[in-house]
Amino acid sequence: MMTNPIVPFTNNQGDNEIRMIKVHKKISGCYRYHEGTDIFCRVLSYLSTCKKSDVSAVQELTLLLDDVLADFILRKQ
Repeated sequence: MMTNPIVPFTNNQGDNEIRMIKVHKKISGCYRYHEGTDIFCRVLSYLSTCKKSDVSAVQELTLLLDDVLADFILRKQ
């Protein structure tokens, strides 16, 4: 219903997920290397998953750099 605050304002989750990719491409004009694009998309995906799991992105990135997998990744394996 329109008055239920639990229901998201928009149902276009896919558009929201790729918005930063399109903004980056618009500002820089292009992606120069396929490897850089792959890394950029992996980082955005990881941060998006952190946000959806109600986990601190800074804390999880710090753990990731220390070669420790996040709890939400371990639960899915």
